[in-house]
Amino acid sequence: MGNLETALAENEQLREQLLHAENEMLRESLECYTRYVDPTDALRGPDGLWWSPIGSSNGSVPEQTFCWSEAQLLEARRVGRQLERSNPFAINGHENRINYIVATGHTYKAVRKPGSQVSDELLRTVQETLDDFVCENRWQQRQQEIVRRRDRDGEAFLRLFLAPDGKVRVRFVEPDQINCPPELTGNQAATFGIETDPDDVETVERYWVDGRPVSAAEIQHRKHGVDGNVKRGVPLFYPVRNNLWRAEKLLANMSTVADVQTAIAMIRRHDRATRSAAETFRQATADTTQNASSGDPSFLRRYSPGTILDSPKSIEYEFPAAGLDASRYVLVLQAMLRAVASRLVIPEFMLTSDASNASYSSTLVAEGPAVKMFQRWQADMRTDDLAIMQMVVDAAERAGRLPHGVSRLVAIQVGLPRVATRDEVAEARVNRIYHRLGVKSKQTIAAELGLDYDQERRNLDVGAV
Repeated sequence: MGNLETALAENEQLREQLLHAENEMLRESLECYTRYVDPTDALRGPDGLWWSPIGSSNGSVPEQTFCWSEAQLLEARRVGRQLERSNPFAINGHENRINYIVATGHTYKAVRKPGSQVSDELLRTVQETLDDFVCENRWQQRQQEIVRRRDRDGEAFLRLFLAPDGKVRVRFVEPDQINCPPELTGNQAATFGIETDPDDVETVERYWVDGRPVSAAEIQHRKHGVDGNVKRGVPLFYPVRNNLWRAEKLLANMSTVADVQTAIAMIRRHDRATRSAAETFRQATADTTQNASSGDPSFLRRYSPGTILDSPKSIEYEFPAAGLDASRYVLVLQAMLRAVASRLVIPEFMLTSDASNASYSSTLVAEGPAVKMFQRWQADMRTDDLAIMQMVVDAAERAGRLPHGVSRLVAIQVGLPRVATRDEVAEARVNRIYHRLGVKSKQTIAAELGLDYDQERRNLDVGAV
């Protein structure tokens, strides 16, 4: 008997030793795992995707800065379009960028170049050519669409069609239509549907539209968010797509929780009642009965405003919505949207439409970062638009609708909508001083106000009569 007890004791001791050794091994393994750093983490982005490699195989054609295949470019555009269609914060961001970059549209006025002798009649003819182009191509609406497309897809392709009468018509080309045919596979100068000079990636020779070559002179490509030597653009919200999705999901979850909590007006607790007694009480106090899809009847009772409830001690009422506190989640939502606003360099209220934390007059002052950003985008758009307007004048000149050499005599002045808030009375005084000093003309002042100087003069003459 003694030997049996000794053997059992030894077995128990051995089992404890094995268990201790196993625990020690598990603890050391966990410590080793927590200290382990995957060296490839430095090569991945926040969404787990690999960073794009820098450079190229032969050093002559640079790779895309955010993707290195047409499939990934297509996925980036899919993300941008999904956000533009369904995410309320992204939609607000798109619309506000259009409001401040384009507003009601830029204006174009034909003016004399310094030192040139141009008659008023010729200026009117050039101005009519520009006005016809703006009207026939619905240019103000097209400007809005240019901003939306460039932000949504990362780029906008405009194709210029020259009619026999010398008029220019503009149509959009979808980014999905720009791709290289299979026979150009392996040609490093022809990637992403754009064929360039083999020695200069910024010199575009032709675009491949639906597998057909189109001269670079017929297409204007407006890119977003990439260097000049990168062939395709990045959608505006692609870097902050996860923030927008999280914000949308958080808002939906907050609404769902609030909906569930507020849908239940109160809960009656029958502490000392049986199930059958509770059902009898519900049926006796119900105003109406509704049959559910499951077949079980639902007993409903209307509580008018100011209803006073009288109940016995055995019934206790609880109101779940009384403990609802959504303000904690609103702070998290605002933090997410601030990150998105930082990407766009705009005030938070332009994404949330909540101006309680910011003043319009203090966020859109002349030296504010948002104003500088919008003015920069306006300047970029003005450069691209001027190139098209110059093509319009050149085409009319070649067709004989304008005299030969008019492009060397007439310049095109672009009027941009004002972004910064202003004191109109003080500004009028400053313009008056500048005009008296000979620094600023009345025509320039009218253009800054978005007015047609000649038309206003005619209106004043009619009013005087």
